[in-house]
Amino acid sequence: MFKIGDFSRLTLVTVKALRYYDEIGLLKPVKVDQFTGYRYYSAEQLPRLNYILALKDLGLSLEDIALLMQESLSPAQMRDIFILKKAELAQRVTDEQKRLERVEKLLIRLEQEGKMSDYQVTLKKLEPMLIASVRDTLPTYGDCGPLFGEIYKYLAKKLVFKPAGPPLMLIHDPEYKEKDVDVEIAVPIAKAVKGSDRVKVYELPAAEVACTVYKGAYSGINAGYQALLTWCEANGYQPLSPCRELYFTSPNDLEDQTKNVTEIQFPVKKASG
Repeated sequence: MFKIGDFSRLTLVTVKALRYYDEIGLLKPVKVDQFTGYRYYSAEQLPRLNYILALKDLGLSLEDIALLMQESLSPAQMRDIFILKKAELAQRVTDEQKRLERVEKLLIRLEQEGKMSDYQVTLKKLEPMLIASVRDTLPTYGDCGPLFGEIYKYLAKKLVFKPAGPPLMLIHDPEYKEKDVDVEIAVPIAKAVKGSDRVKVYELPAAEVACTVYKGAYSGINAGYQALLTWCEANGYQPLSPCRELYFTSPNDLEDQTKNVTEIQFPVKKASG
């Protein structure tokens, strides 16, 4: 028999790992000294340990490995575990391939422009969001301030004092317009309240979005939009409506407009062909 330290050196498995395998019942020592608490292992346990290590190398969790090592597990049940792992690995390969493509696009732009872009674009999967909103056609985007006030005043009457996230604007026009813009001002809320003729309360659906952060006065935000459109075209994504602006700062709270922080979000889908 081998003490745990000797067994660790022999198998190249840390003492910490062996102790953990013992705790979860994956590999119990053949003997534990009742006086010293020393764990002892035998050479006959090497095949079982090697099997554990082989399965771990495939990326299986210790929970899955414990299931696979049950004698009562049928071949069909074992097959199901490996099929699920295969699907997981295939998805991971696909995700990494997409990441590789984005790195290659970035390298091309870096070589062309000689510097990193001011706008870094990321993909996010947004969860559904409960919002209170007002949609209206405004003369310009700069006229949206009263709509924010209208929503916050309404929520205050409903005793909703704290929003569940930063306020946002959804732009429903399919293309850029300078006037008569179709916008929806929204505030995330944690609990549903009754809406009105003007204030709608509903769940904004989940979406995959390409997003970038714009810092500065709102008069220059078109640069952020252009960066997103360029990224979508270069990476084979089609932008969808409505796009969103998420406001992390309020112009009413800042004297220096250059400190404004806005996240621009384009719902996207992979372009066909």
